[in-house]
Amino acid sequence: MRTSSLKAFFENPIFLASVTSWFFAQLIKAVIVLLSPHKKGVYDVFAALVWRTGGMPSSHAALVAAMTTSVAFTEGVGSNLFIMSFWLALIVMRDAMGVRRSSGLQSRSLNALGKAIAEKLNVEFKPVKEIHGHKPLEVAVGALLGVFIAAAYAFL
Repeated sequence: MRTSSLKAFFENPIFLASVTSWFFAQLIKAVIVLLSPHKKGVYDVFAALVWRTGGMPSSHAALVAAMTTSVAFTEGVGSNLFIMSFWLALIVMRDAMGVRRSSGLQSRSLNALGKAIAEKLNVEFKPVKEIHGHKPLEVAVGALLGVFIAAAYAFL
């Protein structure tokens, strides 16, 4: 890959709007964690900034909404690329508040049940990982963040 190709990739408005939207969504999550009364450790803030899923706003929704909006501005809403990115965005956002949220709620229930049984029978219980999905408002706010950032890249 030539340097000019790499430079073009990192200067692409679709890439820039998408990564900026993801970063700001994660930054907002980290600030919320920092301001919350019960989670103020450096690890908690770092985890929220880098890899923790769930919470306000959805970085998944922000990224795909910015990508789709940027494609609309650069390629047009009639382009094949826009149609593909539009449906991909809908799938990602639906998954974030549907499947991932449901599996997180189920794992939370399994952990509560497992803990209760372990205490009653005096046996060891290893909890399953609770995957955090999003509430509809978190997805909506993330999507709006992505749309606004993509519009800013397009018009500013």
